[in-house]
Amino acid sequence: MNKEEELLAIRKLVYELTIASNLNSDLDSLLAHMFSMLGSVPDLPLQQRGVILLLNPRGQYFQIAQFGVSPAWEKPASWNSDSLKNRTVAKHCLIEDILLGGDSTLTRMVLLPLHISNNGVGYVALCISPDYTMGSIHADFFNDLARALSGLVQRALINETLCVRELELEEARAEAIRSLGIASEYRDNETGWHIMRMTNFALAIAKAMRLPEEQRDLLVVAAPMHDVGKIGIADSVLLKPGKLTPEEFEIMKGHASIGAKILDGKDSLIVAAREIANSHHERWDGKGYPNGLAGEAIPLLARICAVADVFDALTSTRPYKQPWTVDAAYDWVISESGKHFDPAIVSAFSEAMPEILRIRELYRDDIIDPKQVLTLPPIRRRENVWITWDDELDIGIDIIDEHHRYLFDLINDLHAVIVNKRGTRQVARLIKSLDAYAKVHFRAEEQMMEHYGYAGMGRQLKQHHAFEAKIAEFYDELHVNPLVAQFDVLSYMKDWLIHHINVEDIQLISLAKK
Repeated sequence: MNKEEELLAIRKLVYELTIASNLNSDLDSLLAHMFSMLGSVPDLPLQQRGVILLLNPRGQYFQIAQFGVSPAWEKPASWNSDSLKNRTVAKHCLIEDILLGGDSTLTRMVLLPLHISNNGVGYVALCISPDYTMGSIHADFFNDLARALSGLVQRALINETLCVRELELEEARAEAIRSLGIASEYRDNETGWHIMRMTNFALAIAKAMRLPEEQRDLLVVAAPMHDVGKIGIADSVLLKPGKLTPEEFEIMKGHASIGAKILDGKDSLIVAAREIANSHHERWDGKGYPNGLAGEAIPLLARICAVADVFDALTSTRPYKQPWTVDAAYDWVISESGKHFDPAIVSAFSEAMPEILRIRELYRDDIIDPKQVLTLPPIRRRENVWITWDDELDIGIDIIDEHHRYLFDLINDLHAVIVNKRGTRQVARLIKSLDAYAKVHFRAEEQMMEHYGYAGMGRQLKQHHAFEAKIAEFYDELHVNPLVAQFDVLSYMKDWLIHHINVEDIQLISLAKK
């Protein structure tokens, strides 16, 4: 093969790679396909190992795809301590000797620069034989390949960014609906945490029923709307501290129909919210209100919310009643199977009780007592998680330790979404969930510190606010470079939380010793 034929064959390979890869935007698959084709390049002693590295806004490289190399979350490489650090992306391909994956010996790599709109965004790094030197033909080939790969990476970034934009539109719509639920809470005797507990109880039941993820997502957004109709109930009835008269109770019952009228529309989210608002006081035996529906004629999500709502109401303090014990409330719900409640949902409620009891502690109304001993039933822990809870992380305040375990669970959920390539949409959703629960945890911790006069509260407040700002920064980065931001936030959250527990929160034990 002469030089012209070799160049033609190489450029045909680049073209075929571009066409084939357009069918799949997964970058791990792109690398695998590329290595399967590069074997036909004459005199190219490539090893079957390579990675895609992209820069974050702070000039750090993140390994966001790999072939024949351990993923970044398993065995971090030293990309940011090598010669790549603090250096702009080259204009043309080059060869570097780099420490790969924590190895003590250097690996020779061909670095293919990735440029989008004339901005260097990273490299595709291919491992090659230690004695390789790059001739002009290979240099031309690698530069052509770098341009083709830049286009493919850009397409992947655009696709993932669009997913984030779609989620933003959904979240804006959901937030508008949630605001109605919050407005109803401000007019009621119930506390702000009732919505959080009830929604999470309902989600735990839905998970025990093995409902599809799409239905669970609808439930999480729509459940807070269950009492939105209370906006239309007169204060003299809604805020009455004692037992309602029969006439007043009839007025109160009208909140279900009022909620259905408020939530008018054909959107799937609005429909789910309307069904819950209108039907969560219906009974399985047909003796409920407002329409006397029975059995499966009652919408499924409304049947789930009925159990979740009643259990939280029974076990919560109200101006007109003392809370029931958890055991008494549980026994009553079980006794109403087939009468007030759907038997299948009562069975799922029973299965979900360990998680429900945990939620009661995570979203509690009162100030955390640092001396309180929790006796929660064990929750089935997942196997093969990314970060495992170590009892040495216990700080000696049971409720705070449970908060931390829950944050570990959320971080492991985020890791699972990234590893299983469930998409930036789910990543964004989980980052928002992590941010929301971190705020719940921080405010509960701060309330406890203020109540007990903790001397280090100022330092804790600064760290809490810095963490919240950092998560907001990562969420913004998802709109610019979602492929990097998801790995960036995963690494940050793990390191920050473990350090914060070991250095700062461990000192809170002084409150329990007072």
